[in-house]
Amino acid sequence: MTTVDVFNHHVPAESDFGYSQAIRSDDLIHVSGQLSLDEAGNFLHADDFAAQLKQTYANFDRILNHYGATRNQIVSQTLYVVNLQQNARAVSEGNLRYFGDHRPVSTVLGVCELTFPGQVVETSFIIDTKLTA
Repeated sequence: MTTVDVFNHHVPAESDFGYSQAIRSDDLIHVSGQLSLDEAGNFLHADDFAAQLKQTYANFDRILNHYGATRNQIVSQTLYVVNLQQNARAVSEGNLRYFGDHRPVSTVLGVCELTFPGQVVETSFIIDTKLTA
């Protein structure tokens, strides 16, 4: 029997758009696109890539903590980046800082725009809780 555990930040967008932040099905956790929101759901750091990525990863850490998972259990990351050529170095630096020696698979897509004015990054993840840290 498959067990399912859903996680939400309890921000308005979850009900407005009809989605969950993460859902665990057995050993895999699929995480919706995380972005630079505070705990009340307010968008932060318009047009500041480094600050948005830092807040995005902080929000993702809340999900990891909920499931008792670690960064070393992340198996896949997809990043959506506005102005990819301009922000490529910041993507690399942010990933190296966040993941350390762990190397999940990663896809980076350059996009024209994201949900909020000034939003320049969003990232989603897949976590395998069977992996050992």
